Amino acid sequence: MSFKQQCVGLSDGRLMPLLGYGTCQNPEIPASKILESTKIAIDIGFRHIDSAYVYKNEKEVGEAIRSKITDGVVKREDIFLTTKLWNTFHRPELVRVGLERSLKSFQLDYVDLYLIHYPVSIKAMEKCKDAGLAKSIGVSNFNRRQLEMILNKPGLKHRPVCNQVECHPYLNQSKLLDFCKSQDIVLVAYAALGSQRPTNWVDKNAPFLLNDPVLCGMAKKHNRSPAQIALRYQVQRGVVALAHTYEQKEMKENIQVFEFQLSSEDMEVLDGLNRNFRYFPVNIAAEHPNYPYSDEY
Repeated sequence: MSFKQQCVGLSDGRLMPLLGYGTCQNPEIPASKILESTKIAIDIGFRHIDSAYVYKNEKEVGEAIRSKITDGVVKREDIFLTTKLWNTFHRPELVRVGLERSLKSFQLDYVDLYLIHYPVSIKAMEKCKDAGLAKSIGVSNFNRRQLEMILNKPGLKHRPVCNQVECHPYLNQSKLLDFCKSQDIVLVAYAALGSQRPTNWVDKNAPFLLNDPVLCGMAKKHNRSPAQIALRYQVQRGVVALAHTYEQKEMKENIQVFEFQLSSEDMEVLDGLNRNFRYFPVNIAAEHPNYPYSDEY
């Protein structure tokens, strides 16, 4: 595969671009906006596109990818497409049904990565990989204990290649990152720039990450934007960072994170911003036995 961005190797031998275009959107934004912004993201050079069944935009994301293939901008194998199994398809007999429904929406033959959106069994996911419907499989929002339950499962055929979790300077997930690295699992950061989601998802009093004075000071020092600093922080740690914006100028800035480097001192300063703060605590599921955020990490 040919990418403008740097890639990280997955445990199954495949490559994932370190920077991805996230398509999670405010429910009030029309899906057509995702169609156009995804096209622009591909034109600018993004090759990793992150979607999910619950985002309700797989049709538009697929249309954007297919249109750029038709235009000759990319080939299918140039795009690393991720989608996720939602909670309504957790029963083993529904897992492949859920993936096939997503593929029908995308109008594509396979996804590059299929994730369990919230902690459940992985056995039926393995069958999706065996069938060629997903090139790689992984998990999302799993804590260490839940990952160990999968990794220690007798007869495990395909290890999860990644764990996609909320991760940014206010929640740097350093302990979970160290554990994942020890198990050859790539950490993927959603909300890498904090949150721009509506208040029914995020506390309206939540701190705005990109206004953080330390982040802004470092951005000024490097003549970069605060978003570029936050993204560069992740890719230098070996974390795949997902960034979402509708603005073409911001997309172009985000993809420039490979054009500069932070010093070890800079990285230590950014590490110091950690406050274990979640923008997305999903409190509605706090009483569920598989709720992942009760553990330290």
